Amino acid sequence: MPRRSHSLSPEQYAALCHSTVVRVRDLQELGLHRSTIAHRCRPGGPWRSLLPGVVLLNNGAPTRDDRRSAGLLHCGPGAVITGLDALQLHGMQRVPAPSGPVHVLVPSDRRRTGHGVVLVERTERLPTPEIGRWPLASLPRAVLDFARRCRDRDQVRSGLAEVVQRHRYIPAALAEELATGSSRGSALPREVLTEVGDGIRSVAEAKARERLLASNLPRPLWNPTLRDAATNRFIAVPDGWFDEVGLAWEMDSHEWHLDPEDHARTLKRRVAMTAEGIIVVPHTPGRIMNDWPAVFDELWRSIEQAARRPRPAVIAIPASPSI
Repeated sequence: MPRRSHSLSPEQYAALCHSTVVRVRDLQELGLHRSTIAHRCRPGGPWRSLLPGVVLLNNGAPTRDDRRSAGLLHCGPGAVITGLDALQLHGMQRVPAPSGPVHVLVPSDRRRTGHGVVLVERTERLPTPEIGRWPLASLPRAVLDFARRCRDRDQVRSGLAEVVQRHRYIPAALAEELATGSSRGSALPREVLTEVGDGIRSVAEAKARERLLASNLPRPLWNPTLRDAATNRFIAVPDGWFDEVGLAWEMDSHEWHLDPEDHARTLKRRVAMTAEGIIVVPHTPGRIMNDWPAVFDELWRSIEQAARRPRPAVIAIPASPSI
């Protein structure tokens, strides 16, 4: 950059640097002395130091985008955002909003350390960033980088299930990405991917699956596609399906699913199943967790009732291949 007068306004510096988050070296090339930059970044000064060598050209609280930009400038060319920030920028909605350090991947031979704003991870598997405003790791890499560091099983469930439920990647692709990466922190995402491979697509279903596995009730299919056996006409996709007796088990709460209109779709598919002679048993996630003895009894009696009538002429196609 050509050297310029240090009397420029912050807006002019931002325009020349194309951002309000800039490197100290770029400000020096514009004519500012390092001591002047340091003085402006003093406590109570007009600017703020975000990372060594990276400055915010105002003294307000840095936004998440400011932190992302600072992390990328600090880490250098080729750095890639992963984890929660990448998931948010990919449009995922059922993972926590990023609030801690920005997780950034750098080449294994690059010496960088985080300073509160950024979590720097050196890797020999540096992903090629997807095209866009931000250099992002692919969705499988981002969600598994998050899952490896998360200790909250339900948050890991939500993240992995959302990626699959939005039809972005099949469970096997996520399992392959998990196996290819570091084994550190892989136990929990591996367990959750087993659930997802069984067809689980929500936290509520995962909790219901846990209850069933500890009981003597039959094992249902999760989220299979039901079709008319004679015409192959699509009927519905129930949450749980006891195939031997033709009974659907529904998690009766839109809060545990991903789309805002899911509750309305739930009601529509129940009508479609009932019209085919399918017995539909709805339970809320709260009852499944807090009143399981009663839910167990209701399910058991419903299965017995379903077994006493002719099974509906439907076929069930599993949600996805096993992992």
